[in-house]
Amino acid sequence: MIAKLQCVVLDCADVVELSRFYQSLLGGVVNQPDPRWSLGDGWATLHTDGLVLAFQRVEDHQPPRWPDPARPQQFHLDLGVKNLDRAQEDVLKLGASLLDEGHRKRGWRVFADPAGHPFCLVRD
Repeated sequence: MIAKLQCVVLDCADVVELSRFYQSLLGGVVNQPDPRWSLGDGWATLHTDGLVLAFQRVEDHQPPRWPDPARPQQFHLDLGVKNLDRAQEDVLKLGASLLDEGHRKRGWRVFADPAGHPFCLVRD
């Protein structure tokens, strides 16, 4: 092993909004003191059980347009849920957008967070 994953960093226009969105979705602590990151106006972190998501402000952020290859998703998160329909309702209330509901029997659906990053809710 060469390295250990410290965090996943998402570019966005509003680090507070996006960190709070993911906190509502995953739980955890926003901007928990951590010597690895200097928290400035353009940076926020979300510490969850075993994973840190970081949010970095980017001027003129251009979100991906799923599934447009001209502005690809580049990466996405798969988030396990027990009840797909209930989880869909919850993330839409938090500000997510439904990108692909697919066939109702399919075990996953594609959404975008408020900054436009795709993520999937996957039935556990």
